[in-house]
Amino acid sequence: MAILSIPETNTEIRDPKEIRDFFNSRGVFFDQWTCDVVFDDKATQEEILAAYSKDLTPFMEQGGYLTADVISINKLTENYGAIRAKFLAEHIHTEDEIRFFVDGQGIFWFNLENQPVFNLLCEKGDLISVPAGTKHWFDAGESNPFVKAIRIFIDMSGWVPHYTASNIETKFADFRFPV
Repeated sequence: MAILSIPETNTEIRDPKEIRDFFNSRGVFFDQWTCDVVFDDKATQEEILAAYSKDLTPFMEQGGYLTADVISINKLTENYGAIRAKFLAEHIHTEDEIRFFVDGQGIFWFNLENQPVFNLLCEKGDLISVPAGTKHWFDAGESNPFVKAIRIFIDMSGWVPHYTASNIETKFADFRFPV
């Protein structure tokens, strides 16, 4: 279940329709898909993609997306500190950043013009599409990270981060995942 937080106004929204409306009014796509398949850690990328093909295929065709893969981050991920640091710095992409959370959780932060910074805790079943050029960053958590998500692309080179060097993310470094 997604949780939208606006730290500067101490706002928290848990209702999926309110979250969807909030994001849609800001040009960010948010949806929730049924996520009833449980995978063990040995599940292959192909098995995960096949399990969600009924939703994934039409979504990709409608958006002109050409490829999908699965990213898995957990406490055993090598060099997690360096990986986390790369995602934590505010950046943009030249392509939409789309994630469907198969399991686990992570927070997408957004820094839109003339808006307070806000974030979305994404969990199992949540789908988010961060539009190309949108300033954002991502956090899977400082300790015990767990994210299993399908990434969707037109061209994977569009996913390369272009860092803003604003350092705004440091202002929110003490934010804790909602419970």
